[in-house]
Amino acid sequence: MSTEESRTARRARPTPGALLLCRAEPESVASAAQLLREPMLLAPAGGEWSVLVPEGRPWQEGGEPVDRVLTGWATALAVGTSWPVLALWWDADRAGYTLASGFRRPVGYIWLANGTPVGEDEAMRTFAGRLGLDPVLDMQSLDELTRPDSAADARARMRGLIAILTRAGVSLPDGLTPGESADRLHEAAHLQPHVRIEWSGWRDAFRAELDAVEGGRLGPWLPWAGGPKAHALALAQVAAGLPLAAWGLRRRSGGWIAAGAVLLAHGALGLAYEAVRPLD
Repeated sequence: MSTEESRTARRARPTPGALLLCRAEPESVASAAQLLREPMLLAPAGGEWSVLVPEGRPWQEGGEPVDRVLTGWATALAVGTSWPVLALWWDADRAGYTLASGFRRPVGYIWLANGTPVGEDEAMRTFAGRLGLDPVLDMQSLDELTRPDSAADARARMRGLIAILTRAGVSLPDGLTPGESADRLHEAAHLQPHVRIEWSGWRDAFRAELDAVEGGRLGPWLPWAGGPKAHALALAQVAAGLPLAAWGLRRRSGGWIAAGAVLLAHGALGLAYEAVRPLD
């Protein structure tokens, strides 16, 4: 193989990249995304969807697999919220998705680089049910993504998945195409109306969310704030967050550390709100 052919082959191999689709308005997503402690761009992605475009440092610099990072992030964003989070990820060997929704176990599917499906059909059915997709038409389209197709590689499978999601209201901005590198995705996101998510520290994040609660904008963190379920939910989040963060530290997994940290933050905010809210 010549030097030019070798370079062409390397360019043809997809570099790791990812997108996080949240079924919520950007204003609701921004505060929760901040606690991932990862610089991201946030943009609208349809009538009731938002997309987060991460810079990708955990898999570029830390060597952690992109799918593990994204699963942890999606779980972290989804816990304690009223909206699901869909992580789309790809690298040189595989592509896939992870859907996280509340405290339920995340569900996902994987395709090899040549498009060979290696997931379970039941995952697709669960995926369709949790997103409220059409059980007949959309499920037929999802079933096609689980069947062998020599003409469809991993990128084509992801494009097919996006096409199905458009019927659920997803409209990705121009240039945010699965299979592109994190750098190219960021360049494309910069050309769209967007918000940059930066980590401003636990104190500022906590104050911002508490102010939102007191101002009547309960947002994604406290769907039952002030109600009978709030205290129990906060305790459950703290109880789940501690072992999850510890497990992430043992595995040196930034995604799962973030999931545990966000659970702890959610629970702490809920308990703090219960303590400081005016007595009726």
